[in-house]
Amino acid sequence: MGEVLVDEPADAVVRLTISNPEKRNALDRAILDRLAELLPAIDARCAIITGTQGMFSSGYDIGEIPDDVFAEEAEKLVAHPFTAAIRALDEAPYATVAALSGHAIGGGLELAVSCDLRIARDGIRLGMPPAKLGLVYSHTGLRRFLSAIGEPRTRELFLLGRTIEARTALAWGLVNDVVGEHELAEAALDVAVELASNAPLSIAGNKRVLRELLAASAALDPDVERELIALRRACFASEDLREGVRAFAEKRPARWKGR
Repeated sequence: MGEVLVDEPADAVVRLTISNPEKRNALDRAILDRLAELLPAIDARCAIITGTQGMFSSGYDIGEIPDDVFAEEAEKLVAHPFTAAIRALDEAPYATVAALSGHAIGGGLELAVSCDLRIARDGIRLGMPPAKLGLVYSHTGLRRFLSAIGEPRTRELFLLGRTIEARTALAWGLVNDVVGEHELAEAALDVAVELASNAPLSIAGNKRVLRELLAASAALDPDVERELIALRRACFASEDLREGVRAFAEKRPARWKGR
């Protein structure tokens, strides 16, 4: 299982490092539960989230779930631990910085987009592969990307399923800065120290205002929201999702059946 390493690289700054190197820092239940536990308890003015071994995160850890329990276990991982971790990040009153030390894919990219600021190492790639897997993404996750990069780029990211380079992500507004390979840790820490030096009531208050404004502008009719949740849940039981995950792991074209 993966883990989250914790250190304090500067005064009032905490760094959380995702470590699951055998699975390219995939987000498993242990990592997500730990993030959901740690984030509300942090006594600091800024948190940095990063990854080990030259990788930020390859996303949900669903590739090795057995066929006979795939639908149930995949949905459990995504719908509960992941949601709890993202909610904890959303509700953090302190500033958060994602230091993208390597590729950020799928749920790993959503985790990064949930942070207030993102700094990427030059040369990494970012992507959303639901279209390559047969996955219907959550409406809350899609809303996050719409807010960050707008409708045209969100459609491009999710419907094509391609990965993009860090500098393309910078042009899109998906990251705030791109730095050299050996500059990331220092650059992220510099930004974190600057954030930590600002007025904490202002940071917390402005984050709350932004969160409420975004939520109000994207409010859904309750019946429609239930339909979208059911649509996503149904995809976990589809033949296409299991085939998509298998084909992705085997690096071959998927044989879609549309069911």
